[in-house]
Amino acid sequence: MTRELELLAATAAGIGFLHALLGPDHYLPFVLMGRAGRWSRAKTLGVTFVCGVGHVGSSLALAGLGAALGLASARLEVIESFRGQVAVWALIGFGLVYMVWGLRRAARHRPHAHPHAHSDGTVHVHEHVHEAEHLHAHDAGAKITRLTPWVLFTLFIFGPCEPLIPLVLVPAAEQSVAGVALVAAVFSVATLATMLAAVAALQAGVERLPLGPLERYTHALAGAALALCGVALQLFNL
Repeated sequence: MTRELELLAATAAGIGFLHALLGPDHYLPFVLMGRAGRWSRAKTLGVTFVCGVGHVGSSLALAGLGAALGLASARLEVIESFRGQVAVWALIGFGLVYMVWGLRRAARHRPHAHPHAHSDGTVHVHEHVHEAEHLHAHDAGAKITRLTPWVLFTLFIFGPCEPLIPLVLVPAAEQSVAGVALVAAVFSVATLATMLAAVAALQAGVERLPLGPLERYTHALAGAALALCGVALQLFNL
């Protein structure tokens, strides 16, 4: 391995780490959806890993296509920028829709009481929620929660890895297949490892947060946070 390739691999590792750490969309959606859906630690990390592979893999496929067709880095970055805009607005839209659904779910799940009088003069209060009475176990809400991992995966397929394109094109320009493979592997591992570590750490903290009466609003809060995450990405170009 040449000195230049070693430096390029080290650069890919550092950029992959910062790229994932500084982009809240790389970990917050999984933590928030995991908390709202009461996912286990294994499921949350599994969804994170699969989405991360799709995230990096789509950019690698684009970079490989660009290298094969001889496209310039600037042209590929334009495509990546467009994909990024699609992903951001899709994240905002999904967050808003999920928030509205969460608010409706919370309203149905609001506990309330009915007094019941007995013949002996005693009165007791029966507290219940209409959601348990009127909704089937396999209602639309259950379908939405089951579809959430697939929605996240789709969002991450569109989400670009902008720093990866120029990193891969450097060894590609020298026709070094081994160099391309090394840089792509190092960047991918650094990105995925950072995503998994951030999700694991944040989920461990979020699980300990006592929400109390706000517990039934977890879906709505998660949706609102996702939408705000997308807005932050748009405003600050993270």
